[in-house]
Amino acid sequence: MNLADKKVLVVGAARSGIAAAKIAKSLGATVILSDAKENLEINLAGVEIRLGKQTEELLRGVDMIIVSPAVPIKIPLLQAAASKKIPVISEVELAYDLAKSPICAVTGTNGKTTTVTLLGLLLKTTFEKVGVGGNIGVPLSEIALEVGAGGYIAAEISSYQMEATKNFHPHVSAILNVTPDHLKRHGSMEVYQLMKEKIFAQQTAEDFLILNYDDERTRDMIDRVACRVLYFSRRRELAEGAFVKNNRLVIKFNGNLHELCKVDELGIKGGHNVENALAASLMAFVVGVDAEKISDVLKTFQGVEHRIEFVREIDGVKYYNDSKATNTDSAIKALETFAGHIVLIAGGDDKGTDLTDFLRLVNERVDYLILVGDAAARFKSCAIDSGYPAEKILDAGYSMQRAVELAKKISRPPQVVLLSPACASFDMYSDFEERGRDFKRIINEL
Repeated sequence: MNLADKKVLVVGAARSGIAAAKIAKSLGATVILSDAKENLEINLAGVEIRLGKQTEELLRGVDMIIVSPAVPIKIPLLQAAASKKIPVISEVELAYDLAKSPICAVTGTNGKTTTVTLLGLLLKTTFEKVGVGGNIGVPLSEIALEVGAGGYIAAEISSYQMEATKNFHPHVSAILNVTPDHLKRHGSMEVYQLMKEKIFAQQTAEDFLILNYDDERTRDMIDRVACRVLYFSRRRELAEGAFVKNNRLVIKFNGNLHELCKVDELGIKGGHNVENALAASLMAFVVGVDAEKISDVLKTFQGVEHRIEFVREIDGVKYYNDSKATNTDSAIKALETFAGHIVLIAGGDDKGTDLTDFLRLVNERVDYLILVGDAAARFKSCAIDSGYPAEKILDAGYSMQRAVELAKKISRPPQVVLLSPACASFDMYSDFEERGRDFKRIINEL
């Protein structure tokens, strides 16, 4: 990408935006970094910072706009840019243009971070230079430059990141599942799914797309692809792909069966993690990682922070941090991991999604429901309507400290205390990581 002597406007001053501004500046561009928030403290050498109201004056003389994932492309500034024919790309698109190594990209409603983290470890068994980035916390453009040529890049890709992409072309892509999420931003499930499908839009016959056979929405995507499709499934044997056979994870590829580890040997537990392991293993296998190396990593990988993460045992009660469960489908997977006797802390920034399936499992497995944040009132009302006993619902307001103290007071073995909010975190925290770390801090100070 040639940005020398170009004027570049970066919209959104979070991690991805700051990374894009630095890179554009290093490539010789004149850079303006704009954010609608006025109270940010940003100091980037050689970059003009413009905070507050974003008017069309920002577009004067601009040759290109790079947009951060958190910024919807429907905001007036970007709509005005489109009318003026100013190119608008995402930070992920910038990363693809900069990348000199193939990209293995993972998207889906749930499981992305675990799958990408595992994929990175699998790739490192075979390739000297491996980078892991994207929605996982490290800007993908930084990773692309860091890896350079001769390696592999494992990328976590969100629907937000795909809104402003046109040419993004991974060598291997995977869509783990598609369930209702981010509908406030995208407007409908159809648009949300379309954003997911953009991950394979530029792939060709030399590339691979890995799809979840057990998810009807992903299974049917095969009708809209130009690359080679392989499925993974934990529920049935497949003619080709990754699946479970005789309680063992296996890969069948080009007529040959390759055995990995047993399900109960996996370092990560739960049915959803079997799916994540199958997807990551298949992605690694098609780029050259052998089955024995895959099996070794699967046995030792213990998962990622904030995803059903064991924190501590107090008086025989185990505490788990699942702050990454920012939607009901993810929380359901956490509840399914435990046989029952759960003291559940849920709630937060309410996405307004349907709670029927979530509450069905709450009724089956949750002994006490502790609610926090903006979602507390709706969750309580819906829980009572579903038949959950009102006397087993406790309101901790906007205090994680209060929620944990209530959980400690009422929990007894063999119960477990699980933070799995089924909500975003923005009513109380800057992100789910801050929420999870606060939860762990409180527990470790008890």
